[in-house]
Amino acid sequence: MLQYIVRKLFYGILVMLGVVVFVFFLFQGFGDPSRLVMGQRADAATQENIRKELYLDQPKWKQFLWYLNDVSPVAVHSSEDISNKQLHGLFVGTDQTKIGIKVPYLRRSYQSKREVWQLIMEVLPGTLLLAVAAMIIATVIGIFLGVTAAVKKDTWMDTSSIFLSIVGISAPSFFMGIIIAYLFGFVFSKYTGLHMTGSWFDIDEVTGEKYLTLKNLWLPAITLGIRPLAIIAQLTRSSMLDVLNQDYIRTAYAKGLSKNVIVWKHALRNALNPVITAITGWFAELLAGAFFVEYIFGWKGIGKLTVDALEKLDFPVVMGSVLVCASLFILVNLLADILYGVIDPRVKI
Repeated sequence: MLQYIVRKLFYGILVMLGVVVFVFFLFQGFGDPSRLVMGQRADAATQENIRKELYLDQPKWKQFLWYLNDVSPVAVHSSEDISNKQLHGLFVGTDQTKIGIKVPYLRRSYQSKREVWQLIMEVLPGTLLLAVAAMIIATVIGIFLGVTAAVKKDTWMDTSSIFLSIVGISAPSFFMGIIIAYLFGFVFSKYTGLHMTGSWFDIDEVTGEKYLTLKNLWLPAITLGIRPLAIIAQLTRSSMLDVLNQDYIRTAYAKGLSKNVIVWKHALRNALNPVITAITGWFAELLAGAFFVEYIFGWKGIGKLTVDALEKLDFPVVMGSVLVCASLFILVNLLADILYGVIDPRVKI
């Protein structure tokens, strides 16, 4: 089992390294970062200082090594670097060469001059909250529809469930987001009490303080959960049809057990393996797929932060957001692989 985990971890590190290479060389080709940092008005000396701070006076391969050293949790820095970049971690060594474990340094925003890591940590809870809510909605409704379609096979309920699943899979999230926001957040807003845009906190009109609210979560969570809901419904239906034809189900009926007990307790439990696989995989997808949904609904998350940064050519924020999303995606898939290995020993082979 340890060898299995180490191999999966090694593959995850390779994927992450590939993402770092891709992100670095993609955004290094967009203009002069020193010009983006200082704006249109600055003298040559200021520009030269900024270029030196960003290692732009070095060859491309050296720039990449410096960037890799910054974003790596295990890195080598001088005491001056640690002080200037305000690195958080544990370092040992001389003043010129210190090696240690640290929080990845994603550099600073061109616009706000704040650390990218801090900006991302402020909005990441919103994205996680949205993804979890969407996955809960998709799982509960998807399993219910799938079981109902399997039990009512070849009826209008089965046909309707299949049709809705196909529509859910086919419709892009950004399209469904616009439709849902317009209908339930604008046209029927006085009945639903919901708004087209809004984040996971509101501001009290009297005190001016922020407070948590889940009212604005419904529309983006439903929009984001439509596609996984459709997939889960189809997988549940297919798996339930296989289980309901097993001998032990017929034996349960022969013993006089009620239909609800047989379907929801015995059959569903044995039909959930492929559904659990889909749930873990889709949760990782939702973290990355929330970008358009967050932007449409004005939800304060890592997706909206990234799109806003792209509009302002704030590339350190974009690069940092992509790296954090990739890390979360790899981590979730790694945990899922480990769970598969624990639940089913055949996976280790």
